[in-house]
Amino acid sequence: MSGEQTAGTGGHRFGYIVDRMPLGSGHGGRQGTYVVRDHETGTHHSFMYADIVTEGFRTIRTSERVRFLVDQENEDHARYVIRLDLPDAEDYYQ
Repeated sequence: MSGEQTAGTGGHRFGYIVDRMPLGSGHGGRQGTYVVRDHETGTHHSFMYADIVTEGFRTIRTSERVRFLVDQENEDHARYVIRLDLPDAEDYYQ
């Protein structure tokens, strides 16, 4: 495994999305920041939509379960965030 995968956490972490700050956090204030709470430690880590691993539109909802890595250089930052509870596509069109 690379050092990035074991970044201070021993590998993948599991948690829940607890907050989303929609604007003002990214380049030019146009990107939202998300906050994930580590299920095991209770630690909060922030990340941007570009850290979400998915095909197509990158979004996440508060209370979703995710798997993530902690950034080796910044332990407050989550990387490689993977959604574990994908909603049905029909839910978006109701």
